Amino acid sequence: MKALLFFLTASAVALAVVLMVSGQVFAAALVIADFNTGEKPNNIGGDFGAWNRDEADQTQGCKMNFNQTEMHGGAGSSVQLDYDVDSPNPAYNGFWMKLQNQDASQYDKLSLWIKGDAAAGYSAKVKLELKNAKGEVGKYTVSNITAEWQEIVIPLAQFSGLTDLTSMTELVVVFDDMTCSGKKQGTIYIDDIAFVK
Repeated sequence: MKALLFFLTASAVALAVVLMVSGQVFAAALVIADFNTGEKPNNIGGDFGAWNRDEADQTQGCKMNFNQTEMHGGAGSSVQLDYDVDSPNPAYNGFWMKLQNQDASQYDKLSLWIKGDAAAGYSAKVKLELKNAKGEVGKYTVSNITAEWQEIVIPLAQFSGLTDLTSMTELVVVFDDMTCSGKKQGTIYIDDIAFVK
């Protein structure tokens, strides 16, 4: 019993040492948004919503809603994004979320859960962008989206164009007529967004 207690105590101390950097303690995951309340803001106090290239162009757009029947984990809500880039004009739109200048430098990856809506249809690919206070924009394309919930874990180093993680300002989901060429109108669900080690 004493050996077990010593092992557990030593493990806890080791974990605390690993997580303590420059006098700050960083959790193994920073939950940005779990959408469980079905309301704004996100878990770190940031606003979010849908955006459109041209609000006056009725041939394209994106709408955001909370969905309490399609969520990861069986409780709370997810964000439902109904997008349309099937337009005679150049078309792009999506979803934005403020990151409140969070320091993500102690995390290695961005994690989120995603699925498409089988009835409405969906694109198997979407673009993600991470922005920082320096004005840098890192870009990554998520592929192989299916009609089942799946966790997408992206190394932050793969967001090309992003060199500084100390003051993150925004996460953006982009639907465009080139990336979504397989299905230019449909529905995507997103849940449980986090920076993770």
